[in-house]
Amino acid sequence: MISRYFVEIMLICLITFVFSALIMPGMILIAKHIGAIDIPKDNRRVHTKPIPKMGGLGIFLAFLFGYMLFGVHSIQMNAILIGSFIIIITGIIDDIKPISAKAKLLGQLCATLTVIFYGNITLNEVTAFGEVFKFGIFAYPITLLFILACINVINLIDGLDGLSGGITSIFLITIGIIAFIQGREATLEITLIFITLGATLGFLLHNFNPAKIFAGDTGSMFMGFIIAIISLLGFKGAMFLSFMVPLMVLAIPIFDTLFAILRRIIHKKPIFEADKDHMHHQLLKMHFSQRKTVLIIYFINILFSLAAILFTVGDSKLAIIIYFILLILAIWFILHTGILSQSMSERVKKVEERVFKK
Repeated sequence: MISRYFVEIMLICLITFVFSALIMPGMILIAKHIGAIDIPKDNRRVHTKPIPKMGGLGIFLAFLFGYMLFGVHSIQMNAILIGSFIIIITGIIDDIKPISAKAKLLGQLCATLTVIFYGNITLNEVTAFGEVFKFGIFAYPITLLFILACINVINLIDGLDGLSGGITSIFLITIGIIAFIQGREATLEITLIFITLGATLGFLLHNFNPAKIFAGDTGSMFMGFIIAIISLLGFKGAMFLSFMVPLMVLAIPIFDTLFAILRRIIHKKPIFEADKDHMHHQLLKMHFSQRKTVLIIYFINILFSLAAILFTVGDSKLAIIIYFILLILAIWFILHTGILSQSMSERVKKVEERVFKK
C-alpha cells in the first residue's frame, strides 16, 4: 500500500515540475531580451546556433515556488535561500557578460560562507572503522571545499544538451530513494530533494537534445550548490560509508573534473583553461551523437547510483561487482581516449596493433 507521505512527496515533485516546464518559454524570452545567449564562437561549443541560457533562473523560480507551498521556515532554510540568491545573481551576471573565474569564485564563496556560518550547515564528524573522527575547527574549511567542489563539478560537466540536468536528476532520485530506505521522512533534505527534482525535470523537458534553452552558469552552479546542501543535511555526522554515497552518485562529474585538472597539469596548461577533452567530448569523437552520448553517461551514472543504493541496503557483493565492471570500463576509457593524454592513447593503440598482428 502506498503511504500518504509518498503521495505528498510525488505531489511536490509534480507541482514544481509543471511550474518549471510552463515558465521555461518565458525564460527564453527573458534571455533574448537581456542578451543571455550562448553564441558558438569557438570550436569548444558543440551546438551550432545561438541558444538562450536562462534555464537556471527558471529552475530557481520553480524551486522558490515549491518552497513557498511546501517548505517550512527555519534559520537553515533562510541561509540556503540567501546562498542560492547569491549564486543566481552571480550566474546571471556571468550569463549576460562572462566574468572572470575569480569573480565567480567570490560569489560562490559568499554563498558558501552564508550557509556555513548563518545556517550552521557543516560536516562536523564522520564515523569510520568503529571510531568517530571529529573535525573540530577543520569542519569549516572541509565544508567550504566540499560545497565549492560540488558547485564546480556540475558547472564543468555542463557541456551537452541535458547533461547537467540529467546528472542532477539522477542524483536527486538516488538520494531520495536512500533517504526513504533509511526512514528519513518529513525532513528538510527530503523536501529540498523533491522540490529541486521537479524543478530540474521541468527544465530538462526543454533542455534535452535538441535544447531550446541552456541552464547557463546560473543553473549549473545552483544545481551543484543544492546537491552539496542536500548531501550535508542528509549525511551530517554520518557513517563514512553513508557520507561516501553522494560521492559515489557524482562519480562521473568528479572523475571528469579530476581528469581535466590532471590533463592540464600534464600539458602544462592553466588549471582553469577550458578545453574540448572532457568525457562527453571523447564520446563525441567516437562518433556518438549528442543524444547517444548523454544517454551513455546517464546509463553509467545510473550504475553508480544502483551500486550506492545496494551498499545502503547491505548488498555489498553485488555493489562491488558493479564497481569492478565500472573500474574496467574506466581503465579502458583512460587508455584509449585523450581524456588524460592523447599521446598516451596513441601509444596504447600502436602497442595493441603490434600485439594483434603477432
